[in-house]
Amino acid sequence: MFEHDALDIEQRASTGALPPRSRVDRLVSEAYERYASVDDGAVADYIPVLAAADASHFGLSVVSVGGSLHEAGDVDIPFSIQSISKAFVFALVCEELGHEAVHERVGVNNTGLAFNSLIAMELNGGSPMNPMVNAGAIATTALVGASSAEERWARVQRGLSRFAGRELSLDEDVYLSESRTNLRNRAIGKLLQSYGRLDPDPLETVDVYTRQCSLAVTAHDLAVMGATLADGGVNPVTGEQVVSAEVCRDTLAVLASCGMYERSGEWLFEIGLPAKSGVSGGIVAVAPGKGAVGAYSPRLDTAGNSVRGQRACAHLSRSLGLNLFASVRGGTSETSEPEESHG
Repeated sequence: MFEHDALDIEQRASTGALPPRSRVDRLVSEAYERYASVDDGAVADYIPVLAAADASHFGLSVVSVGGSLHEAGDVDIPFSIQSISKAFVFALVCEELGHEAVHERVGVNNTGLAFNSLIAMELNGGSPMNPMVNAGAIATTALVGASSAEERWARVQRGLSRFAGRELSLDEDVYLSESRTNLRNRAIGKLLQSYGRLDPDPLETVDVYTRQCSLAVTAHDLAVMGATLADGGVNPVTGEQVVSAEVCRDTLAVLASCGMYERSGEWLFEIGLPAKSGVSGGIVAVAPGKGAVGAYSPRLDTAGNSVRGQRACAHLSRSLGLNLFASVRGGTSETSEPEESHG
């Protein structure tokens, strides 16, 4: 284990700034136009209501830490947040319980297996392994402090709404559809309980988890939520300190290693940003100190990640200089002018 001592100094991301506003606008529009006609992949159908999604929808939003917006396409079309909720519930629990408690209870290592695998738990003594797979996410939701399932749900909904800068509502159709088909998640809840990893009632916990995945968001919301993580927990729209900078660091570390499931290594190699996807077609990708990309397009690859969203994020990572691992010879890189703040 690594020592994790609190430091009495301010820790802020310092990774440069986005290019000037007009250039970001142009590059977002360029990414949208380049990939809007891509028809690879298929809409998710294992949750019946998701199969009805309009495959033509495509929205792309970039929000800077200063609050400036750069958007193209269907950025205001609502869709269920699905697994992207895992990242933000993890942040809320880390804020409440602290780094070590969540690390010990949930874990932070990639399973290398499918998001809904039970084998990973069985092979690791009941450890969920990380909060970005279903077992870890259900265990994380169970850690939200509450005296009842309804109170736990209210705290989750309120917390994710603070990240988005507006009140998020439940998509009842998605919730009912998922509730009728989430037998595997119920089994995961029971298995977690058998290993002593779940204190609340497992079926009630899975129900809260199902509701959190059914919250309706937009590509714009995802970009705001990601930009909050990019700026040490400060929401760029409301100015509220939602979580601490330390929690943001922990959350982004887990997203970098586990956020794109078994494709996380490929994503980090090609795109170089902490990110999280959902089977409804959403992606949030975070550039610490700069801002975030929110994308929506329901056509998915075989790992459950949006095809257009991935390609657009890759394009923007290169063109906007977002890749965390980009390395140039000292003194040879261009200096970007910081964007004006809308905050």
